[in-house]
Amino acid sequence: MLRRVAICLAFAVPAFALASAASAQQRQQINPAPFAHTPCSVLDEGPCIPSYCSVFNHGPCLPEMDYPYGENLQLTILTVPPQDQAEKYRKPDHDLNTIGDLFAALRACWAPPPPDDARAGMQMSVRFSFKRSGEMIGAPRLTFSTRGIPADTRTTYLNAINASLDACLPLKFTGGLGGALAGRPIMIRYVDNRELAKSAGKP
Repeated sequence: MLRRVAICLAFAVPAFALASAASAQQRQQINPAPFAHTPCSVLDEGPCIPSYCSVFNHGPCLPEMDYPYGENLQLTILTVPPQDQAEKYRKPDHDLNTIGDLFAALRACWAPPPPDDARAGMQMSVRFSFKRSGEMIGAPRLTFSTRGIPADTRTTYLNAINASLDACLPLKFTGGLGGALAGRPIMIRYVDNRELAKSAGKP
């Protein structure tokens, strides 16, 4: 009797191992697209990112991401937008419901310094976050400005950025967008691409 059990186990163990390997290979072929990481199982060394697998799941974890923009939402705003992008610089006439709506509203907010106080090619980046209500969490934090620029010019542009954002706030988010954006860092790079040669040449 014991001999029969041993023989059965000898055949059952390799068969189970082969089935497990085939099943694992099949799971690895699953690639949820777009914007999701390769699924992992509870047997992997690390957890799924950005969510964790559970031992009670019947299959591999398929992590979901709210938006394909990464941790930071990054946006470049030109003082003079290209003609083919003019629509992206118009504020939506409805509650902001998508990242595209948010970016359009932020572009439309920008009011650069007057030419006499401006500098051609000036770039400045700030970072901030929104509350669910559309209000800003704290003041924008300066993260970059063009090198070799006088301190008063940097102050002028930073004041213009703060005044532009203050004039638009609070933004009106839908419930879904407000929940997705709350506390998430937003990085804006302002680029003054105006032709300012004449004003720069003034005494």
